[in-house]
Amino acid sequence: MLKEFKDFIMTGNVIDFAVAVIMAGALGAVIKGFVDNIAMPFVGHFSGGIDFADLHIAMDGNDYKTVELAKEAGGAVISYGAWINTIISLIIIGFVMFLIVKAYNKTKAPEPEAAPAGPSQEDLLAEIRDAIKAQK
Repeated sequence: MLKEFKDFIMTGNVIDFAVAVIMAGALGAVIKGFVDNIAMPFVGHFSGGIDFADLHIAMDGNDYKTVELAKEAGGAVISYGAWINTIISLIIIGFVMFLIVKAYNKTKAPEPEAAPAGPSQEDLLAEIRDAIKAQK
């Protein structure tokens, strides 16, 4: 059983998958940093200075300037601004993955075109039959 497990772990697919998971985690951290530190301040500037990270609804009915202040007050807080940031991250990650797959597909050699299909066996047999009939 140990040998089977070793064979399973050492197959290319498992190692490729492990590398992909690690790279996805790193890419996710980079994208989150990009969204939080570059994209959202840029969007906030052009949307009238809104900081999406601080958009929230305090369930206790009070109005707090930031999410942190609302959480410190001890009430439940719906941080919909963080959700907006997450959606923007998802869109950016999806776009980056699209670009990576598109670039990868360009590096693959084009598949050779299949040879044109010849006549079927039925067609050949019909031709032979017709040729024999014509000789009589």
